[in-house]
Amino acid sequence: MIANPVFRYRMLTLAEGWSFVLLLVFGSLLSRVSSIDLVEQLGMLHGVLFVLLVVATLFIRRRLAWGFGTTLLALVCAVVPLAPFVFHRYKREQFRAAEQAAAPAEA
Repeated sequence: MIANPVFRYRMLTLAEGWSFVLLLVFGSLLSRVSSIDLVEQLGMLHGVLFVLLVVATLFIRRRLAWGFGTTLLALVCAVVPLAPFVFHRYKREQFRAAEQAAAPAEA
């Protein structure tokens, strides 16, 4: 299942969304109310996941037959807080169907 690019894209979408939430909540908020500063570490993690998500979106768009509009929507959702979760939910059935189609047939 991990070898499936659609599954990896789905998991990357969720990981990037959660990294943004962690950055906003724990990074920004925690640094304001205490002496703990996690912005640099969480920012680096989120930045790496964001770049991976942009590259993965551009690679996966052909496999999922996305047009320009859907690809642009996926990229915009990567920037807006909590939007990756909405996009993931919106496209869940398409992701699952693509995963099943790419899975090897069991005997």
